[in-house]
This record gives sequence, C-alpha cells and structure tokens, in this order.
Amino acid sequence: MSSSTLPSPVRGLPVNDDDFQTQTTPHETDTVSDRPRSGRPRCATQRQDRNLVRNHMNSRFLSASASSRQTRGRNNQRIGANTVRRRLSASGLRARRPYIGPILTQRHRHQRTLWAQEHAA
Repeated sequence: MSSSTLPSPVRGLPVNDDDFQTQTTPHETDTVSDRPRSGRPRCATQRQDRNLVRNHMNSRFLSASASSRQTRGRNNQRIGANTVRRRLSASGLRARRPYIGPILTQRHRHQRTLWAQEHAA
C-alpha cells in the first residue's frame, strides 16, 4: 500500500498507512536483539548495577537494605532492597552472615572432640 487514505475503524477518520510503525522481523535483520522490548524501565543503569556488585564485594556483610539506602537509581530515585537482592543474585552473589562463635583451628577441634569423648561416659 502506498500513502493512500485508508478507512479508520475509529469514528470514520482517514488514516495514512505511513503513520503505522513498521516492525523489523528477524529475517530482515538476521537478529532479534536489536528490537526494542516492552516492559517497565529498569530503575538503575548497568553501571549502577556494576557499582552495587563492586560495593558488596568490598564489604561482604553489607545487607541489602543498607545497600538500598546508600544507592540511588535513575533520576535520583531510591532502589528497593528486593531490587538489590535480585541484582546481586543475578551476578552470582548470595547473602552472607559473619560467623558468630569461637574461631577454631584443627587442633582445637581435635581437643574438643577428645574432651567430649572423655566426658560422655
């Protein structure tokens, strides 16, 4: 069709077919990665995501909620704690807690086992 006037389904207004956005198909471009996708825009850029991961690598026991309070996303908006958890999980990081208790060497463990065996009887 050329730029002829088509009947419009809405109130009988004329519509040019040039107004319709053409979509590229994979056989035209040999890829699907260049096509824009619908959906909600991300609240943080990829650079901010990398900085978030880098901060957590430097301080391993930083909580997601503390990190979300420190990090600002696009347009200076706050990033939620669940968003931080998802971004860290996507990069392969998991939640860590510091070990609470005595730090034991192999010798300590062996001596504790011996003591427990002596006093178990």
